[in-house]
Amino acid sequence: MTAIEFSHDLISLQNSLEYYAYSLTSDREKAKDLVQDTMLKALTYREKYEDNTNLKAWTYTIMKNTFINSYRRNIKANTIIDSTEDLYYVNNARVSEFVKPDSEYMYKEILGSVKTLEPEQRIPFEMHVAGYKYKEIAERMELSIGTVKSRIFFARRKLMDNLKAYHN
Repeated sequence: MTAIEFSHDLISLQNSLEYYAYSLTSDREKAKDLVQDTMLKALTYREKYEDNTNLKAWTYTIMKNTFINSYRRNIKANTIIDSTEDLYYVNNARVSEFVKPDSEYMYKEILGSVKTLEPEQRIPFEMHVAGYKYKEIAERMELSIGTVKSRIFFARRKLMDNLKAYHN
């Protein structure tokens, strides 16, 4: 495959690469950057591509590896290494103790809306939010899993209707 054919085939994959990049990043700008990085690496390492193989799979692999390496690099960059003698930075809580008045108001309003639900919907919903699995809720309430799922679904729907002001 000539360099021109390779470039043409690579450019024809751009839309599918953008979709895949967006599925990885969930951010349009980061997805565009990832596509550019992938295209650059594909062009740089063109001689490693074997003719008559799947170019799309090859570029997808480059993209996936680029994304994973970038993710790992970001995690490593955000890691704090505490070399103090008493581990001050590790033991120092970074969470602010100050609660904003508007968030406290929203929290109370959401809790109030949850309390207005009928007990048959409120109890499974609260258990689900607390971390119980559908099966556990069904066993504790002596209901079928389908009933538990539908009650939680309808509870969510009512809450969404009651709290429309908080939707984006």
